[in-house]
Amino acid sequence: MGRAGELCRVSDPTLAASPVNWPVELRSDTFTLPTPVMLRAMSTAELGDDVYGEDPTVRMLEELSAEVLGKGAGCFMPTGTMANLASILTHCPRGSKVIVGEDSDIYVYEAGGASVCGGVVYHPVPNRPDGTIDLAAVAAAFPADEDDPQFALPALLCLENPQNHSGSHVLPLSYLASVAEFAAEKGLPVHLDGARVFNAALAIGVPPAEIARHADSVQFCLSKGLGAPVGSMVVGTEAFVAGVRRVRKLLGGGMRQSGVLAAAGIVALRERDRLAEDHATARRLADALAAVPGIEVEPAEPRTNMVFFHATGAGLTNAELVARAAVGGVAIAELGGRIRAVTHQGVSIADVDYAVEVIRQARADASGENTEPTRSTHASRGTALAR
Repeated sequence: MGRAGELCRVSDPTLAASPVNWPVELRSDTFTLPTPVMLRAMSTAELGDDVYGEDPTVRMLEELSAEVLGKGAGCFMPTGTMANLASILTHCPRGSKVIVGEDSDIYVYEAGGASVCGGVVYHPVPNRPDGTIDLAAVAAAFPADEDDPQFALPALLCLENPQNHSGSHVLPLSYLASVAEFAAEKGLPVHLDGARVFNAALAIGVPPAEIARHADSVQFCLSKGLGAPVGSMVVGTEAFVAGVRRVRKLLGGGMRQSGVLAAAGIVALRERDRLAEDHATARRLADALAAVPGIEVEPAEPRTNMVFFHATGAGLTNAELVARAAVGGVAIAELGGRIRAVTHQGVSIADVDYAVEVIRQARADASGENTEPTRSTHASRGTALAR
């Protein structure tokens, strides 16, 4: 038996669900591909030079984004990392501090850009298990004597909603309101890294503007669950967005005829209600995984389009389970000591059912529960479908 058969044995292809896609891509919703509707919109988009402010499709996307989030203006950005960075640099003068969650994507995954590019100090504070930040810890980031020139002063507080590392927790509206009240008392603007803010809004049943109104500026990604191929948005006041646009140019983010990309973003925003399908698929995945012996799902009920789980018992680590699943044609990844699976428009119900079967058999193989010699069918199927 070859390596594929050793790692993930499936005795009969009729006993396992047949995936629609190969591999079943569950590592992230950044793997989404533009839909046919997006591709048609991209091919027919009216274009101009956006650095001159003359691309009508980009302007349409920016106006739509600001309207949906309840803000005064928007700016189309190449990436979420640049969108957060430009927002921080617009809010914060050199030598000031930005307060961030220690588990936030801004702090963990965005390469320290505010320090490198803007001379801004990151001040990390602990995220609680539910993704929130204790406001007492935020208050402690202020020096006792704010007139003492030895100390860098906080200039911005960043939140992340939903909070990725905590298990895609959605921050409660009551918490966001308390943060906004605290920040106003301190004269501290709030920036929301809302990469998946539409998933957060769907999860708690409110318009996204209800979440955004508690922040001075918001970043959200078009290229995650919304499914556009490229891009993120920053929204805020007109004056703030004008500053972001200037920083975008400084960072090399001016994109000339970028309406060809913005067109897909417009489609993504107008079709955002389909995110409910991803949440339903995630629930199906979580329920099925919870029934697999040796797999623990946390929490049992997924909040958005993310499912977090881990292998329990002897014989199989999370890393080994990820490797076994990959051989079977299921792409998952570790995140923060757990395995994360993310559903999106490129993942069907059949894909989810197939993924569960691969994980079930990987767990059983590691436990020695599969005793009969079997043959691998999925490696050859993957080769055929990949062509």
